[in-house]
Amino acid sequence: MFPTLLFLHSIFRWLVLLGLIYAIFIAFRGYSKNLNFTKKSDSIRHWTATIAHIQLMIGFTLYTQSPLVKYYFTNPKTFDLTGISFFSIIHGSLMLVAIIFVTVGSALAKRKVADRDKFKTIAIYYSIALLIILIAIPWPFSPFSQRPFIRFF
Repeated sequence: MFPTLLFLHSIFRWLVLLGLIYAIFIAFRGYSKNLNFTKKSDSIRHWTATIAHIQLMIGFTLYTQSPLVKYYFTNPKTFDLTGISFFSIIHGSLMLVAIIFVTVGSALAKRKVADRDKFKTIAIYYSIALLIILIAIPWPFSPFSQRPFIRFF
C-alpha cells in the first residue's frame, strides 16, 4: 500500500482522539463555569474538526486500497463479524458517522450566539463522536478484530 499514508494514518488517529478529548474537556469546563467562548476555544473547535477531516480522507484512501475490503466486496457473502467484515463495513461506517457528528457539532457551535450554547453544542456532539470512535476502534481485546495500539510497519 502507501507507506506514507499508513504512517500519517497512525499519527492522525491519535491526534483525532487527543483533539476530541481536549475539545470535550474545554467545552465541559466552559459550559460548567460559564466562561467566554474565546478565540482559543474557537481554534480548538476548528482544528479538532480539521484534523478529523484529514483523518477521514486518509482513511478513505486506505479503505479503497485495502486488500481486506477488496476481498470482502468480491465475496460479499462472507459476512461473519471477523476482521474482514469489521474493516469492510463496521469500522468505516462508524468512523464516517463519528466525523459527521464532529462536522455538525462544529458547524452548529460556530453559528450559536451565546457562549454557553457553543460550549454545550461542542460537548454534546464531540462526546457522541468520541463514543462512536471508541466503539469502532479495533481494540487488541476486541472479539471482532484485534490490532495493536501501535503498529511498526
